[in-house]
Amino acid sequence: MAPKAKVTKEMVVDAAFQVIRENGHENLNARRISERLGCSTQPVLYSFKTVDEIREAAYGLADKYHTEYIMPKETDGNPMLALGLNYVRFGQEEKNLFRFLFQTDQFGGKDITTLLSDSELSGILEIMADGLKVNIEQAREMFLAFFCVAHGLASLLANNSMEYDEEQCKKMLTNVFFGMAAVGKGNEHA
Repeated sequence: MAPKAKVTKEMVVDAAFQVIRENGHENLNARRISERLGCSTQPVLYSFKTVDEIREAAYGLADKYHTEYIMPKETDGNPMLALGLNYVRFGQEEKNLFRFLFQTDQFGGKDITTLLSDSELSGILEIMADGLKVNIEQAREMFLAFFCVAHGLASLLANNSMEYDEEQCKKMLTNVFFGMAAVGKGNEHA
C-alpha cells in the first residue's frame, strides 16, 4: 500500500483561499477544506489550532493576490486610473474575495489614516505627486478621495447592488481623479 501524501500547511492555506474565493468566507470550515484536498479533517487541523487560524493565513494570501491583481501594468496609460479601475474590476470579478478582504472584521480597529500610511502606498503616492506636480500630502488627499470612490464602486459591485459598466466606472474615476488634481493644484496657489 502506497503511503498517503502529506498535507502541508501551505496546501491547507491554498485550499482555504480557493474555498473562500468560490464559496465565500462564511462557508469556510475544516470539512470544505478537507474535501478540496481529498483528505480527512485531521490533516487540515494538524498545523492549525482552529479554522480561524487558517482563515487568518488565507487572508494574507488573499491580500497578496489582491495587490497583484490591482497593480497597473506597464502598458496602462495613467497608472492611477488603471489602479482604480483594477480595484473596481476586482470587486466585480472576485466578489467573495473582496467581501472577505474589505467587509469582514479583519480591518476592525483600523481607520483610513492607518490604511493610507501603508508602506506599499508610498510608491504610488510619490508617482502621483510627481506626475501631478503636487506635494506628498496633496497626493495623499487626492488618493483618499479617489480611493473612496473606487472602493464604493467595488463594494456596490461585490454586493450585487449595481451592474458593471466599465465605461461608466472609468468615467467616474476619471472625473474624480482629474477633479481632485485640479483642486489640489488650485490649493497650492491659495
